[in-house]
Amino acid sequence: MLPVMELNGSAAIISGGASGLGEATARELASAGVRVTVADLNEERGKAIASELGGLFVRTDVSDEESVQAAVDAATGLGAPLRVAVSCAGIGWAARTVGRDGTPHDLGAFRRVIDVNLIGTFNLMRIAAAAIARTEPVDADGQRGVIINTASVAGIEGQIGQVAYSASKGGIIGMTVPAARDLGAIGARVNTIAPGIIDTPIYGSGEASDEFKAKLIAPVAFPKRLGTAAEFAHLVRALIENDYMNAEVVRFDGGIRFQPK
Repeated sequence: MLPVMELNGSAAIISGGASGLGEATARELASAGVRVTVADLNEERGKAIASELGGLFVRTDVSDEESVQAAVDAATGLGAPLRVAVSCAGIGWAARTVGRDGTPHDLGAFRRVIDVNLIGTFNLMRIAAAAIARTEPVDADGQRGVIINTASVAGIEGQIGQVAYSASKGGIIGMTVPAARDLGAIGARVNTIAPGIIDTPIYGSGEASDEFKAKLIAPVAFPKRLGTAAEFAHLVRALIENDYMNAEVVRFDGGIRFQPK
């Protein structure tokens, strides 16, 4: 029998869990018997999802130390050991290093993207890992939990105007291996998913939306479509349950390779 991280009866915290990839992940893990804490700024939607899943919502700013600590503390109080932390919270920004009008990229905007996407991911990882370290091992290997971070293929081959976003996501990719080496000492694994283009409500609907999506799909190798949030969540679960997956950055992109623009 294959060794597998047992999800049923454990707890997980998911940043950005009120929409998109985070919501799909919360639903997937809850279906496996996980007590889910939805950590998000969207209070109305977050509470509705948490209530539906029998979990907990905590309004959370991932870039704020006290906010994340409070969310992790709440997740550890659900009556189940905290075994999983998934970072899906993030923001986008599009601007060139030097604009067409000759002005330099806004430094405050660059800092904000780094603060939320990169520092926010590390903030949840470090605080959740400290909580995971206090749990009892689940197997003879001494395993206690799993961290899943969300990067982007833009962190590998970003396009024009993605300098801030690519820097933030590239930073997440870059800390995967050292974080996994650090957290191996406490019996935790760290993996990162780098999605390509995922079909979410951000693209809208209707004829104009369909035309825009068709352009996005063009460089995808196969299958010729956008990825889905449910497929992302399925991959999260697979990475959690496969005990030998560690320190990996997994491209989740249908084989896409971005052109410059």
